[in-house]
Amino acid sequence: MKKTLTQIAFDFTDFPEPGSKPQLKKAENVLLDPQIREVPELAGTKVPSKQPAKKSATRGRMKLSDMALTADLVEVPEDEILFSKQYYSIGAVAEMFKANVSLLRFWEKEFDILKPRKNGKGDRLFRPEDIKNLKMIHHLLRQKKFTIDGAKEFIKKNKQAEENYAVIETLQKLKTFLNELKANL
Repeated sequence: MKKTLTQIAFDFTDFPEPGSKPQLKKAENVLLDPQIREVPELAGTKVPSKQPAKKSATRGRMKLSDMALTADLVEVPEDEILFSKQYYSIGAVAEMFKANVSLLRFWEKEFDILKPRKNGKGDRLFRPEDIKNLKMIHHLLRQKKFTIDGAKEFIKKNKQAEENYAVIETLQKLKTFLNELKANL
């Protein structure tokens, strides 16, 4: 069964005067075959489908490959700059870690070492020590690929975990410095 489609065309070659309506011209009737979904006069052009394109999911668990890519994007300032302020808002901390605010709230519930202060309004204010602990948690979860329970156990069993992480951090800084020096030679 063939359907008749009436087309309306706008002629923009003769611009109407301001305030007047554009002139509509009625085009010829065009027959469409519902199986082909193509206009015969416009060879090769398809009529757009009514189904929207699928979007990639933005919710749920992050893939391990994506996790590895974002693990190196953390931009926590050096200790001198970090300790220059007493408190950081949760939004500023989320920007440092390139993470959602909800993820930081979740980590706060899961890990006992995170204790941000809350003001009278209920906003979380992170101290520089909290940010250092967050950096260690981020390292364990994102770079070392620990589970949350595994990271909790690691922190509980290794009382010197913070000191060990500080040593690892300084060694990584030394490595980047030496790589930059090598590249400049």
